[in-house]
Amino acid sequence: MQQKLIIDGEARQAPVEPDVPLSDPVGDTVKTTTCYMCACRCGIKVHLKDGRVRYIEGNRDHPVNRGVICGKGASGIMQHYAPSRLRAPLLRVGPRGSGEFKEIGWEEALGIATGWLSRIRATDPRQLAFFTGRDQSQSLTGWWAMQFGTPNFAAHGGFCSVNMAAAGLYTFGGSFWEFGEPDWDHAKYFIMFGVAEDHASNPIKIGLGKLKARGAKIVVVNPVRTGYGAIADEWIGIRPGTDGLFVGAMIHELLASQRIDLEYLVRYSNAPALVIDNPGGADHGLLARGEKGEVLVKDRRSGELVGIDAPDLVPVLDGEVVLPDGRRTRPVFELMVRRFLAPEYAPEAVAERTGIAAAEIRRIATELAETAFDKAIALPQPWTDWHGRRHESMVGRPVAFHAMRGISAHANGFQTCRLLHILQMLLGAIETPGSFRIKPPYPKSIPPRVKPRGKPGDVKPGSPLPGPQLGFVTMPEDLLVDEAGTPQRIDKAYSWDAPVAAHGLMHMVITNAANGDPYPIDTLFMYMANMSWNSSMNVPAVIEHLTARNEQTGEYKIPRIIYSDAYFSEMVPYADLILPDTTYLERWDCISLLDRPISDADGPADAIRHPIVKPDRDVRGFQDVLIDLGWRVGLAAFTKPDGSRRFPGGYPDYIVNHERGPGIGPLAGWRGKDGESFGKGEPNPDQLNRYIANGGFHHHELEPEQRYMKHANRAYMEWAHAKGFLESMDRLVMQLYCEPLQRFRLAADGHGAIVPPETHRQRITTYFDPLPFWYEPFEEQAVDLSAFPMHAITQRPMHMYHSWGSQNAWLRQITAANRLYMSRAKGAELGIVDDDWVWITSHQGRVKAQVKLMEGVNNDTAWTWNAIGKRSGAWALDPAAPEATRGFLLNHLIGELLPRRAGGYRFSNSDPITGQAAWYDLRVRIEKAVGEPPGTSPRFERVKAPAGDGTRGCPPFPSAPRKSSASSSISTRASAARPAQRAAKSGTRAATRLRSPTRSPTARTRTAHGSIACTASRLARARPAAPCISRAPACTARRRPA
Repeated sequence: MQQKLIIDGEARQAPVEPDVPLSDPVGDTVKTTTCYMCACRCGIKVHLKDGRVRYIEGNRDHPVNRGVICGKGASGIMQHYAPSRLRAPLLRVGPRGSGEFKEIGWEEALGIATGWLSRIRATDPRQLAFFTGRDQSQSLTGWWAMQFGTPNFAAHGGFCSVNMAAAGLYTFGGSFWEFGEPDWDHAKYFIMFGVAEDHASNPIKIGLGKLKARGAKIVVVNPVRTGYGAIADEWIGIRPGTDGLFVGAMIHELLASQRIDLEYLVRYSNAPALVIDNPGGADHGLLARGEKGEVLVKDRRSGELVGIDAPDLVPVLDGEVVLPDGRRTRPVFELMVRRFLAPEYAPEAVAERTGIAAAEIRRIATELAETAFDKAIALPQPWTDWHGRRHESMVGRPVAFHAMRGISAHANGFQTCRLLHILQMLLGAIETPGSFRIKPPYPKSIPPRVKPRGKPGDVKPGSPLPGPQLGFVTMPEDLLVDEAGTPQRIDKAYSWDAPVAAHGLMHMVITNAANGDPYPIDTLFMYMANMSWNSSMNVPAVIEHLTARNEQTGEYKIPRIIYSDAYFSEMVPYADLILPDTTYLERWDCISLLDRPISDADGPADAIRHPIVKPDRDVRGFQDVLIDLGWRVGLAAFTKPDGSRRFPGGYPDYIVNHERGPGIGPLAGWRGKDGESFGKGEPNPDQLNRYIANGGFHHHELEPEQRYMKHANRAYMEWAHAKGFLESMDRLVMQLYCEPLQRFRLAADGHGAIVPPETHRQRITTYFDPLPFWYEPFEEQAVDLSAFPMHAITQRPMHMYHSWGSQNAWLRQITAANRLYMSRAKGAELGIVDDDWVWITSHQGRVKAQVKLMEGVNNDTAWTWNAIGKRSGAWALDPAAPEATRGFLLNHLIGELLPRRAGGYRFSNSDPITGQAAWYDLRVRIEKAVGEPPGTSPRFERVKAPAGDGTRGCPPFPSAPRKSSASSSISTRASAARPAQRAAKSGTRAATRLRSPTRSPTARTRTAHGSIACTASRLARARPAAPCISRAPACTARRRPA
């Protein structure tokens, strides 16, 4: 019955509610796969209508996200249908950077690549530098490079978070981020250091929800109070680069108050190990060892020296211990206590530099201790330890930590991460209930036993390397250097520049290759690495390196560049040959336990992607192309003895049939002919079908007794060893004291056959301390801090991931331009108000940006969102898009090389131990831009889209189920494209050819339907554009001479 409304005392008929079909299906088909919109790799359900993607939602059965989906994942539909998608292989026909290409067929493209690569392999495989960016198939790409024979391979970890990964693997066999997670179900106190909100956002959001529901305390340590900090119980606005001082002060307090888990340290760490005290000697600082190589400790009860693996130890933890041969030693524990009880780590000593009051530091340390020891938990789960001792319960310290790039992307990042792990160990808060948990297949040996290969003699024409390019060094003999100490890798990884470079130094490849340092290369082969823009420091210099020519020959200093990507990024114009990739909904992919799995702490997990739709362009999945090239080049691993293809079915064939070891392949689930084996088993022809039927993933649940104390849990270790996760059943001893670092120090003192060059010795001696410590970042040591008084950092928006997300039509409506954020107090001090334009100046150059004042930021810090700014013409964005006119990058201000040292040598702007790029050490000054037009600066010359307008033939996003709407979209796009095509045919200038179809008035109104011209873009068009300040490929950002 229709209702009546009383309005002003008068009865009126209520409006009839429309009959809206709320439960109609979105499409006619639903397929499950794995998201690629960030590094979470969540499970998604893709709804299709007539074979086209209509809607994406989370998969409730998936172990990573349990159905939760973020804005990025839901917007994957716009990534899939992005106008910037490349359409066919491209061959450069104009100068590098011009964007002048011609479309070619795949046979021609592969023929060209095969010719280049075959010649290199037959003469000197080092001449190929193969580096991958956003690569989630590193077990394949790394193995391909090994079969090719080049030592020059790495993924992007060297400019991402290698400090965090390496520090964890050298300390306890796991690490933060992908190799571990907080115990969300039992933690009572949680501290998060600098975690990017676009990485692992769904698992972390789920976990934070559990903590909030249980009333656990959440503390966020970050110079900026962004998303996670907004829901925290406490935000600590630390000064960038001082996290290690803060952690060291908390260690100081715990030791001073004697609130540590001594039993945990004795049982599971090398705290009782004896360190040789022989200053000047070749063994100084090494651990004392017995006849069988066992690390020695002194048993307090017997007074005897015994191996550290002896059961039921009651070790001596302080005082001098004299060895039978007369050498003097002291326990690791005593050395650690001496270091952190020193006055420089007292809260009062660090308060000013960190920006955290001494009383606040003491309070947090006290709260941690109270939670760990006074509120300890015990799970009623029996378990047996490595020694065979049975325990009736699992005792937990319910304090959990998590960290990511915020603490690692500094020149002191490795030691800072080690400091945080020491704090965890002092609290007994690794792998105990309520603390930080390791995800299988971790923990590994400490460090893992694989060594990098690429020494002189390893690289031979026509032959594979004898082992992987990446590994874990423990002594100078492991370095990839020649007799003169010259690096053998183009990025100088595993040299004296960065000895523990577990992930390589991708950010240095282009600079080193152009400079011929340590040697020139022939071909640079890159995948999904936007190195001419947001993935490089000092972008103007990198662009110059990409286009630099040999003055004698006129040839490019980097003679050939092959690049593969799905989209027209800023890097595309600088390549010579483009191999266009598919989108993540068109390809096969393998998220493998061999590289970056999706495990949780309760069990290992892996996943696949499979084609949800077929490509409508002449593109191929990069992994398929790589396997094809392997066969064409003649790599034995990709070729049968009769010369035929070993994997004729391409990447899915490889995923199923490749074996890295007996019974061990890319996927762990449903192995064996019957598909009933996990981890090990012969190839199963039906394996991929089993994954697809299960939602695209496999998750193995550990037994309850295996889930904690994995580093010392006999049941877990036996299982992990049987599955190939652990190399042996040797006890895993956490390393308070990192002996490998001391071996490098001894070499710097002149001991041993392999010693560093004179230019490197002081650096090694200073920073390779086996006990972690804090030191001032290199940029702060090098610049006048009174001239550059502020820190400048980036944050990662939860709704975007690198530059790929900020081209997305839906996500751009959230953030299409970035501001420089700073505190209101600092703005008042500098006479700056909201919307002012300012110059941000570093020792490297300057950038102009628009300001937004806020609370919730360290007063000495300015920040902006990462990778929002775009180069005009890239990504098929409108030339007047706000990303190009009001967006900016701090990258232009960050030097990739440090100032010259004595002797003229220049080190990279990286951590001296691992080579991790020091993104967050930037120091700047900020000044109001007076009397200047609005708009960001520097402004680079607009890049030309290849083969026409960059969107030619792209099908429209199906915005509505009505056919008339879809037909209208097709008509609009086609009619808009025709003038651009005619202009291209008639030789009209590049600016005309670049015009996007979305500039048509009809298309411009379709913002909700996915048009790239969102509301922010329309607003941008109304603003006057700043004049282009450069007509050259490089910009005019001022760079200080070396």
